[in-house]
Amino acid sequence: MEVVMHLALCHSVVVDERKDEYNASSPDEFALVKAAKLFGMVFEKRDEDNNICIDRFGKKVKYKLLNMLEFTSSRKRMSVIVEDPDGKIVLLCKGADSVIFERIYKDDCDFVEKTTEYIEGFAKEGLRTLVLAKREIDK
Repeated sequence: MEVVMHLALCHSVVVDERKDEYNASSPDEFALVKAAKLFGMVFEKRDEDNNICIDRFGKKVKYKLLNMLEFTSSRKRMSVIVEDPDGKIVLLCKGADSVIFERIYKDDCDFVEKTTEYIEGFAKEGLRTLVLAKREIDK
């Protein structure tokens, strides 16, 4: 479920509370937040205190948004830094495999190699891929 929580937190979607609808900068962002919702992680809003408010399987949870690095065509990734309910500071990132793999800790080469094989297989089938990365950081 960590992947779904990642999708519910790492985005630039806003909620139009008057219409109870999501407004997204891209159809991909909308689709990912909606997918998280279908799996029980509902992005509700960003509140006035800069918290990302999530309904996680019926339980309200707040993550403090500390920073957001928007997706750009040159960065090819989007990142958020949040403080979770336990006080841990977490960097969540999503983006192109080429950009994410350049930046991850490569001690587990088998994992990276196997993931790359899957991504290449998906690409050969004409499917788009998105890589997610997470790292706990200190204050």
